[in-house]
Amino acid sequence: MHTGQLTGFVEIARRRRLGRAANELFITQPALTARIQRLEAELGVPLFLRTPAGMRLTDPGRAFLPYARRALDAIDEGRRVVAELAAGTAGHLAIGAAPAVGTYVLPALLKRFADEHPRVRLTVRTGHSEEILGMVLADDVEIGLVRALRHPAIASTPLYEDALVLVANPGHRFARRRAIRAEELADVELILFDRASSYRDLTAAFLRDAGVTPAGLMEVDNIDATKKMIEQGLGVALLPQTAVRAELGDGTLRAVRIADASPPRRQIVAIRRRDAGEATGLVAAFMETFADTTRARSRSAARKGEPPVSPGARTGSRRTDGDRAQRSTGIG
Repeated sequence: MHTGQLTGFVEIARRRRLGRAANELFITQPALTARIQRLEAELGVPLFLRTPAGMRLTDPGRAFLPYARRALDAIDEGRRVVAELAAGTAGHLAIGAAPAVGTYVLPALLKRFADEHPRVRLTVRTGHSEEILGMVLADDVEIGLVRALRHPAIASTPLYEDALVLVANPGHRFARRRAIRAEELADVELILFDRASSYRDLTAAFLRDAGVTPAGLMEVDNIDATKKMIEQGLGVALLPQTAVRAELGDGTLRAVRIADASPPRRQIVAIRRRDAGEATGLVAAFMETFADTTRARSRSAARKGEPPVSPGARTGSRRTDGDRAQRSTGIG
């Protein structure tokens, strides 16, 4: 049983004339007759009676008609859904994100994406980059937003670079100066967070390269807690620029320039299974929205004189293989 047989059956039932139905379907009468004969042979019953008034449904034909209509409607709906998926306008998209991306970058992005794709159902899971990698490999999420990682089974698309920024309370002595020297970090309390995050290693490497041992260290377990500690004047910290944009904008925190050292930058990438092929449908639409949002944010930062969030490659323009990704020194 195929759609041509069902379409012919429904059209004859509607037109009640074989010739009219054949014309509507743009086929010959013999071809349409052959379709109906094959359908009747498969069902084992006659579906029509030929009368002077035209083609009349038999009792089995009347019983079968609503099912044939529903089958064709279901096929049409399936085609529509597939077309929407291919166009990235409907369906389900599962995303995995590292903590800083999921908390400070993803919400605004998803708001824009949801506004532009109201028929798409979104699922977001968070975890450290290695955990998101596992989700991607297990097909639990279709795309992961993480720091650059090495793995032969993934392909990576650069999204943006984010600088770590030294931030302090507006009343802190560092905040009242145009710039400090890296060695002055030895005289302050430095706040660190989350031992499981590679932020810890990134900050430690920066201090080690600058030859600095802070006078004291305070440990907390997340970025938001770190910001609250800084607001209370309990120390300073190196935090991702994307995580402190709001506080820098409203003056709750101040960015401190280090004159003789460049704070580390980290590459954020989108990872997918290598065997998934090129991004299409919802994934491609999401990546395009991400690229557009990042470029807009970068332009806004430039106007305000903030440290830039450098956009990565445009969707589909370049892929960096997982086994050629940069050394793992980025977000958790």
